[in-house]
Amino acid sequence: MIVEQTLDKLRAMKMLGMADALQQQHLQPETATLSFEDRLGLLVDQEWTYRENRKLQYRLGRAKLRIRQACAESIDYHLPRGLNKSVVLRLTSCDWVSQHQNVIITGPTGCGKSFLACALAHKACRDGHSALYFRTSRLLEEMALCRADGSYGKRLQQLARSHLLVLDDWGLNRLKGAERRDLLEILEDRHDLSSTIIASQKPISKWHEMIGEPTIADAILDRVVHNAHRIKMKGDSVRKMKSNID
Repeated sequence: MIVEQTLDKLRAMKMLGMADALQQQHLQPETATLSFEDRLGLLVDQEWTYRENRKLQYRLGRAKLRIRQACAESIDYHLPRGLNKSVVLRLTSCDWVSQHQNVIITGPTGCGKSFLACALAHKACRDGHSALYFRTSRLLEEMALCRADGSYGKRLQQLARSHLLVLDDWGLNRLKGAERRDLLEILEDRHDLSSTIIASQKPISKWHEMIGEPTIADAILDRVVHNAHRIKMKGDSVRKMKSNID
């Protein structure tokens, strides 16, 4: 009876992890041999784990990663893509996020740029950082709508607060005037304050031409490239290779 009352109180206080752990202890007679301190420690550990998992699920849900199954442990280093395992492993430590540095991933279509970008973002979320994923063209379309409905400033603030911003499919089309300015605003707000991952089919040498206006192009590249870790991938499409194997 006392256990049931305690469970009800724990649930009322939203201490669901501890409630589940106490219920399990009650169903396992062997836990009675543990000291009070040990049993309490197990309850607290379960509550801590429960809350941390809830926080992680929230961060991942908000990030909206394009490839949800991508994670650091599932990166395949055996495919001939030019991935340096030691470099990628250093990035999975997420020190670069804490130091407000960037990552630039370039390579041909289908070589796994998006997967790697999502895997790094997933690891950042696991380490307690917030993240947001966008295809670059979709983000620029959204910014145009925000300007029209008056929410432009609010959206810029939301983007600036994210510890990590992933811009995928960067440079597929030449930017228009308003798009250049929007991109500069986004990256200016994040410069030296947060981190950005850029995944692009085009090499960095082609970005100036893609952005279009020389002055804005210089400003954007200055805020992205100079403090960035660069990963240049190569090889055939992973999707084609796997379909041939199947």
